[in-house]
Amino acid sequence: MSEPKRVKVIVFNGAYFVITKRCVMLWILGILLFLVLFCGPHLWVKFTLQRYAKKRDDLPGSGGELAEHLIRRFELHEVSVETTQEGQDHFDIQQHKVRLSPSVFNGQSLTAVAVASHEVGHAIAHERQEGIARLRMRYLPKAVFLQRLAAGLLIGWPLLSILLHIPYAVVIHALVVGISGLLAVFVQLAILPEEWDASFHKALPILAEGDYLPKEDLPKVKRILFACAMTYVSAALLKMLFVWRWFKR
Repeated sequence: MSEPKRVKVIVFNGAYFVITKRCVMLWILGILLFLVLFCGPHLWVKFTLQRYAKKRDDLPGSGGELAEHLIRRFELHEVSVETTQEGQDHFDIQQHKVRLSPSVFNGQSLTAVAVASHEVGHAIAHERQEGIARLRMRYLPKAVFLQRLAAGLLIGWPLLSILLHIPYAVVIHALVVGISGLLAVFVQLAILPEEWDASFHKALPILAEGDYLPKEDLPKVKRILFACAMTYVSAALLKMLFVWRWFKR
């Protein structure tokens, strides 16, 4: 005679919920898949950049020196290089600045070389007035506005329900959370072609054709450049778990 299945009955707002061992396992599996989907890309990007950040004495110079060299080589007369906060590497289109974190600017590693060339790749595309270089300017301000609006609705929904005499609905509240996070992801996906261009249509050909690193390091550099291209998408996915951080910007 088989042992009866153990179940647990929970009563919430007059509704009965039956929880079995299988339900618990499915919930745990779902949570793990959720974490892998939204945290995994960010962790992989960080791991890749840190993995190849070790100093290489066989490289001709630092990331900052390479960036300055490429700016002279491609005659980007209005562009200059300066340092910024750690992990905030970017090309400022408005100020014409290639901003590199100290570990990239002063670093003599594959990560420093790849990140520096990636950011200069953005500067090259902007100098050539390529249409793809305008994606970030076109979509990012809208994304920030929509994200903050969604986050405001997320926090203010309970109060709004009271003021408008609308019954509080967990489903709608959860929907607001999902929309606010998905907006960030979709906008970053719209910008992804610009990041891909900087990595694989600008930086990689420059590094492959020049004498900036040994040829056997190109596969490693490709992985780093892929991580560079995915940085904003992975960060947007992670923000779905930390919606509250949007108000701190």
